[in-house]
Amino acid sequence: MSWSGAVAAASLWQLRTSARWPLSVYGRGVSVRSCSSGMTLDGLNRAIVDRIIRVDHAGEYGANRIYAGQMAVLGRSSVGPIIQKMWDQEKEHLKKFNELMVAFRARPTVLMPLWNVVGFALGAGTALLGKEGAMACTVAVEESIANHYNNQIRTLMEEEPGKYKELLQVIKKFRDEELEHHDIGLDHDAELDGTQAL
Repeated sequence: MSWSGAVAAASLWQLRTSARWPLSVYGRGVSVRSCSSGMTLDGLNRAIVDRIIRVDHAGEYGANRIYAGQMAVLGRSSVGPIIQKMWDQEKEHLKKFNELMVAFRARPTVLMPLWNVVGFALGAGTALLGKEGAMACTVAVEESIANHYNNQIRTLMEEEPGKYKELLQVIKKFRDEELEHHDIGLDHDAELDGTQAL
């Protein structure tokens, strides 16, 4: 067996047994738990839940990277605190979806490295156009995310809402916060075209 095969086999054994292994960077051990929230996997349509959590995690990760790019350019401007407030909410959304990925044993999208770079570039690029460009980006992204959330709510309601009660609550709360970000963008000149800004 090759060295990489031995490492993979040992890692798999540790995951199966929830064994602890050291993380030298942090100087402490980590254990893997199958469920970190109170939600259970019994009777759920695994394919739907896996897809929803993977898509939402990717969307929230991308939104975080967009806000990071906007803050890199506009963080010290008059809209910096507004962007920071929205970014803080996005960080909470991402944290929750990280927890749900563990709880439901969902896997992240393979496009995470792409989201990392493209999200930041989109945020920074639109912020370089000024406050209006950053807010137009916010409106477009948040509208898209809210539409995804609405579609997911419909899908879960058609399945059996009682089984997905907690997941529905999370999605509805985050959808409402995304729509709030959308409206904040509109309130801060997102629809102002470039000729008026000059």
